[in-house]
Amino acid sequence: MGLLPTQKTMPQTDPSKLSMLLYSRSKFGKSEFCAQMPGALFLATEPGLSHLETYPVPIPDWDTLLGACGELAKGDHQFKVIIIDTIDICYKLCAQYICAKYKVEHEADLPYGKGWSLVSNEFQRVMLKLAHLPYGLVMISHTQEKEVETRTGKIIKVVPTLPDKAAKFILGLVDIIAFGDFEAESNADGEKVFRRVIRTKPTVYYDAGDRSGRLPDTLDFDFRAFNEAYRQALGTKRGTPQVGAPSPDPKATESKPNKA
Repeated sequence: MGLLPTQKTMPQTDPSKLSMLLYSRSKFGKSEFCAQMPGALFLATEPGLSHLETYPVPIPDWDTLLGACGELAKGDHQFKVIIIDTIDICYKLCAQYICAKYKVEHEADLPYGKGWSLVSNEFQRVMLKLAHLPYGLVMISHTQEKEVETRTGKIIKVVPTLPDKAAKFILGLVDIIAFGDFEAESNADGEKVFRRVIRTKPTVYYDAGDRSGRLPDTLDFDFRAFNEAYRQALGTKRGTPQVGAPSPDPKATESKPNKA
């Protein structure tokens, strides 16, 4: 009986404590977005943070990632949110680790699909442990275009650049799937300009999602705006329009990512 809860948990009030997949095209500003988060630690699988003030841990291989995760689990540190930059390379490091362990060049070299299963199991095991730690978790990915079949025919969908099985697992794991995109608008001179935005609601054209139900469909690509939008909605019920928020657009589920 000691393992069973005695009272209900309260909804998370700090958006930086949630788990998130943040993906967009390259050089969009994803690392800069995450660097705004208080207490952020970057598990950096690739270079590219030199222009930012961050706490990075270079991750050249899976063993180094496991070591960093072990240190984080001890809890004797100042960090509040873990940034995996990028989750794509993180998955590749996992595959390399399994191949080296079993002395093969590729997962497919192990018979009966064993290699793929070993990589998947190891990747999921570590990501689940990270997600269960009492910190926020943000996994950064890039975008790719993929042809998918719908009821009305084939379309091009923007998805994360993870292998299908890994992507499916991560999409189901996180609280928020944040897609970085461009929003077209007109400036004071009537000229067409584009601003960076986060899209949080799914359409047939891209993956997005907000398990909390608190975020607007679209908001500025800036952690401070993200944080404010989430906190402002704390008192609203799931599915209830926010005061001052735009009315739901019935065509929103069919909006396409901007090609700019």
